[in-house]
Amino acid sequence: DLIVHVRDITHPETTLQKVTVLSVLKNLNLPSHLLDSMVEVHNKVDLIERYKPTEENALAVSALHGHGLEKLKEEIEKKILTTTGKKILTVNINLEGPQLSWLYKEATVQEVEVMPEDGTARVKVIIGNSAFGRYKNLFPN
Repeated sequence: DLIVHVRDITHPETTLQKVTVLSVLKNLNLPSHLLDSMVEVHNKVDLIERYKPTEENALAVSALHGHGLEKLKEEIEKKILTTTGKKILTVNINLEGPQLSWLYKEATVQEVEVMPEDGTARVKVIIGNSAFGRYKNLFPN
């Protein structure tokens, strides 16, 4: 669904390595949307003082120190959701009904926050449009 190109930005041949990787990917005849949505990651930025990517949309990270990893995670999540046609939703459910079981089967449940006082829960899910349509038809409330 997504290509993440991680580069050692401190390597003396980093630009040549990028050109080589892009050439190989193009020769694989991958769908153009994969190449167009590729995430470019510049790693080891902790070794270069005040590093700023010169390439458009490149993300600067230091895997060693954790710098930029949260932004990278957000970018990957955003692009995966766009590519797969899914979205992240929070739905309120009644725990006595079959909704939670259905969501575990048909979606990716990320978080369940139970409200014991009224027997409900807030459920954060990753779900496709068609599955969400089925959910709304099965559980209109």
